[in-house]
Amino acid sequence: MKKTKLKSAGSYLLIILLAVVARLIPHAPNFAPIGGLALFSGSHFKKKIALLIPLAAMFLSDIFLGFHKTIPYVYVSFIIITLIGGLIKNNKWQSLALASLISSFLFFLITNFGVWASFDMYPKTIDGLIQSYAMGIPFFRNTILSDLFYSFSFFYGYRFLSNFNFKKQTLPSLF
Repeated sequence: MKKTKLKSAGSYLLIILLAVVARLIPHAPNFAPIGGLALFSGSHFKKKIALLIPLAAMFLSDIFLGFHKTIPYVYVSFIIITLIGGLIKNNKWQSLALASLISSFLFFLITNFGVWASFDMYPKTIDGLIQSYAMGIPFFRNTILSDLFYSFSFFYGYRFLSNFNFKKQTLPSLF
């Protein structure tokens, strides 16, 4: 039993590390794996670990990238996205695409609201909020594309890898 838990902890750490590296290497703005990871975690892990995985990946990478005033909005977005992942009951591509698009839209709404609320870039009026959303539109495309790309990569990559038996294979003796 201990070996299984250790193996699971190692898997969680590997997933977190890969997400951290993906955030740290150069990439297009808002093209990051955390949205897809949050959906996958919510769908495949128990609630506590499901929430921990994307938040740990964010926190560790934010240590290097820096923290900012909208961090609470970003983290809340990923908590909600993880919970959405928990609602995915089947592995049909349509369900995954819909969950990914909803997640992208919620991330856009929440984080652009956070920019409006946390900074003095826009007036604290309805017009200022609308302006904040309008200014976020160029980044929204990459959010959608990355959420779709990483969601499908995590879900179908996991399905592909789970078909392999990674137990130690012995080769037949030639002599």
